Amino acid sequence: MNNTLKNRLIDSGFKYFAIFCTFFGLIVLAIFIIQILIEGVGRIDWGFLTSLPSRRASKAGILTAWTGTAWILGLTALISIPLGVAAGIYLEEYGKKNRLASIIEVNIANLAGVPSIIYGLLGLEIFVRTLNFGGSLLAGAFTLALLILPIIIVATREALKAVPKSLREASFGMGATKWQTIWYQTLPAASGGILTGIILALSRAVGETAPLIVIGALAYVPFVARTPMDEFTVLPMQIFNWVSRPQHGFIVNAAAAIIILLLITFVMNGIAIYLRNKWQKKVNW
Repeated sequence: MNNTLKNRLIDSGFKYFAIFCTFFGLIVLAIFIIQILIEGVGRIDWGFLTSLPSRRASKAGILTAWTGTAWILGLTALISIPLGVAAGIYLEEYGKKNRLASIIEVNIANLAGVPSIIYGLLGLEIFVRTLNFGGSLLAGAFTLALLILPIIIVATREALKAVPKSLREASFGMGATKWQTIWYQTLPAASGGILTGIILALSRAVGETAPLIVIGALAYVPFVARTPMDEFTVLPMQIFNWVSRPQHGFIVNAAAAIIILLLITFVMNGIAIYLRNKWQKKVNW
């Protein structure tokens, strides 16, 4: 048997193994979602969405959890989007292409794969203890902003790289400055890719629990957060709190909360896919 045939057999084996793993994973995911829907869809109503946590499963709701998630999502977006997009623009459009730039690029890519618990420890030391934010919404938002900043920076750079050079050259040929070219030509052309990266990064932040637990976010909060310095909880922590209880009613509540969290995630990822496809058609055109 020659080497070419061996390589083909190996490639085919890996291909079929990958297909099997993907198919098996989809089946497991489908079973999980169906089971969650059967268990929790009947619990979702207006009262469940507008009720405070309670020691009685039938009266417990997710008002503090979903409002805390909304607070965290909004604050994290306000902090991370301007910083991430600005850093991506600088590194791609203004930064010099030298050895230092290569080291920075590699480190940013590596930071995107750092376990989230490490960011939680970093947030605990800087925002909770040093800046004395305590276990507040602001501390949680800054911690999650650090977590998703590398993702936004990488997505911004990749979107800018995909913009044809001819667009920049045409703008320069009309007498535009570098910043005018970036603001009026490059950024609008790359906006779909940048928005896709931002939404996917925020989708990751929505489902994070470990960093928030480390900085001192609470599993039980009997009031709705009204300012960025208030204590808070989020949907993943509320779900964790309920599934750790032995009563079946709380398991049903957890299933209903999982459905809400999945809907939020699916909607955000759906928007990201739509923007990506729209942006690709625009770039190809």
